[in-house]
Amino acid sequence: LRQVSDLSDFSRGHWLRELLCRGEEPRHVQSSPDGQHLLLLQKSRPPTLPRVVAFQRHSIAGADLERSWQPPQPALVGLLFLQSPVVLDSWLLAVVWEHGRTEVWHFVVAVGWQLLQTLELCQGARARVVSVCSQGASLVWCEERPPLGAQSDMSKCAFRFCVCARALEGGEQGVRLGTVRIVLHNSPEYQVLASPQHVFLVPAAAGFATTSKFLLIWHPEKAEFTITAPSAGFIHSKVLRSSSESDFRKLLLGSVGLLSGFAPLDIHTSTVSNSGGLLLVSTKGSVSIVEPDGTQRHIFDLEGTPLAQGSPVQLKTFGSILACVLAGVLYLVDQNSGRLVEKEVLSMKEVHFLESQGEEDSIQLLSQSGIYSFSFSKPEDSSMPEPCLVEMVFEEACRYYQRRSLSSSKLTVEKLKKGGTFQAPVVLAAILQHSLHQKQKPAKSLQDTYTKLLSTVSMELQSYMSLELLKTCVVCAPESEVESYCKELVEQEVSRVLHSDMDKENLAYLNSVFASFPKAAWKATRSCLQLQQNGDGLLVARATPEVWKKVLCQPQLEEVGQNGMVPLFELICASFLRFKPKWLPSFVELTQQYVSSPWSYSSKDGPEGRVPLYKRALGVLARKNKRSEADDEMELELLLCSKRPKAVLQALHLLIHLKQWQRVVEVAEKFSKLSPLLNKEIFITLLAEFSQHRELDPYLDRLWPLCPAELTASDILTMVLQHLPHSQEDPVPFSSEGNQLTVGLLKPLLQRVVQRPSVQDEMYSDALQSTTFPPPTPPREH
Repeated sequence: LRQVSDLSDFSRGHWLRELLCRGEEPRHVQSSPDGQHLLLLQKSRPPTLPRVVAFQRHSIAGADLERSWQPPQPALVGLLFLQSPVVLDSWLLAVVWEHGRTEVWHFVVAVGWQLLQTLELCQGARARVVSVCSQGASLVWCEERPPLGAQSDMSKCAFRFCVCARALEGGEQGVRLGTVRIVLHNSPEYQVLASPQHVFLVPAAAGFATTSKFLLIWHPEKAEFTITAPSAGFIHSKVLRSSSESDFRKLLLGSVGLLSGFAPLDIHTSTVSNSGGLLLVSTKGSVSIVEPDGTQRHIFDLEGTPLAQGSPVQLKTFGSILACVLAGVLYLVDQNSGRLVEKEVLSMKEVHFLESQGEEDSIQLLSQSGIYSFSFSKPEDSSMPEPCLVEMVFEEACRYYQRRSLSSSKLTVEKLKKGGTFQAPVVLAAILQHSLHQKQKPAKSLQDTYTKLLSTVSMELQSYMSLELLKTCVVCAPESEVESYCKELVEQEVSRVLHSDMDKENLAYLNSVFASFPKAAWKATRSCLQLQQNGDGLLVARATPEVWKKVLCQPQLEEVGQNGMVPLFELICASFLRFKPKWLPSFVELTQQYVSSPWSYSSKDGPEGRVPLYKRALGVLARKNKRSEADDEMELELLLCSKRPKAVLQALHLLIHLKQWQRVVEVAEKFSKLSPLLNKEIFITLLAEFSQHRELDPYLDRLWPLCPAELTASDILTMVLQHLPHSQEDPVPFSSEGNQLTVGLLKPLLQRVVQRPSVQDEMYSDALQSTTFPPPTPPREH
């Protein structure tokens, strides 16, 4: 940490130092996007007025900017930098006040700060802005709209806020505001934070407990809201097709029951990272990031006691490095791995982050004594991933050994490297450093035991390096070639995950791959399972049993569903429905053949231990947004391909409901051969239909042969009488409608039943065919 300036390169640097030295005054410091201007907002106490002062860096000449206000005048809510709608690659400063008045300023070299326009942000005179942010050339804010009358209902008063957006446009007199876009109305109070493509809505600390259990993420381009409760793993997205759907209560309709059971969010500090995610610090000191899709990833845990409500925590990202200042300590953390890069105790009481234009490997801090720079060195060859990979080996080993350790002391990477007790991570790290460095630097000699292990894992290392090379090609490739590289990358990633342990992380990763690259994931799945049609048109697969186990096994209920994750079998079924729907029944039938093969675990843990595969496929079909005739046909095929009695009977009832009598008879003839019990159920179902209407009369010569052997004539007549339709009129012997059941229609069936030998006749046939009757008397014994 070195000092690069003593504030002398700022205009009025002595005054800036004097303002920063007033430690008792609350203030907010913000730098412009180009790092050349510094804005200081002082929320001072009397007798000094609250004010905003701008300082120019490198002594740029021009008029200064200083604005102050006299309480009880409405307070200033935000200082925002927006893209200029008039001049390309330039920015404007918007000073937003609580009552909605907005001053738009711009800086001209050699002239200074100029007021372009004074605008009214809110449409209502009674509206009050509580939070505001900028996204490109637009302003997004949350405003309070007090009720017209005295509201005694506190629940109604709580939902008196509205989230709006307006774009800054070029006009004849400079700039003007476009039409108001209502993002969300009748909502609780939210703090709005904007990334380049998304807006995060964080519930205010004073909000209701019921509304402080989730975050909202607005996607302006898609007109979509994502509801996420990160700690509970709940994610739900909803597209707002009309302005009437932007009501807060309608947005939560269907999710209230789940959300009510979650714990309130634990948020101490929130800010947006340069990658577009939302950085959150909990009161326990846990730092995590919420991605725009609603998923949450833990990054780092700050040391020390739980954070008090008033203790400030400053966060800022520089490239992949997260900088955090807490209680005079600077933490530098790698966002990707969560590894602590550096920890520095600062001698300054108060510091503020400045923009480092074009310098992602250094951090600039502003204090009362000057500007300080902290540089973190990068490896000589940043394209080689070996330092991070080797570090990951030790971190994974720490977690592995800690889970199996009986000791209460915490195992760290440093102890693992120096202890010498555990040799496996040391050996693997040496092999990785040797193999990954040998192309760039002279290879060091390895021990004989290391050499043998290197030959064993050489194929895995080669696959890893080719995968890293492919990722580099994706990043560096022109836009026209990105798609082809992505297909290859997805195929390698799907193959890699299918050949590794299918834990919760890998399943979540596959879900994201299938969602982001559906077509490439479909082709990768076909390639991994080696799905193709043979000469007879049947679907065949040549995947290994280990891959089939991962495809067919159903994870525990607590592992899926809560975070929007779908099991792998359901992912593949959804791909079939999207890209090759005709293959889905054949695929389900094929999977059932593999289920019937012996598995290496008990049937309870097997793929059919909980839900049959055809039901899981039907569940995917039921989740489609729009239902069509093709979906009804697909449901029939899935039921029939399972060959399960209940599924076959369900399909039969569905065909009867659709009045497809020809197919009803064909299904009955085909599946009656599977088992006598199913044959009996099918015949009873069709006999009941025959008793009620005359639709099956053309097919009677095909139905009567299906009659089970154990049914007697009295059984048939009993069932017919039970299912006869009930008529409200008095029965007549000869009906003019011609739809009544007659004895003549039943005569062929009854004759067939009476004429065939009964089961009891067959049992005693030998005795009845004896030559002498009665049998001779046995000889007496004297």
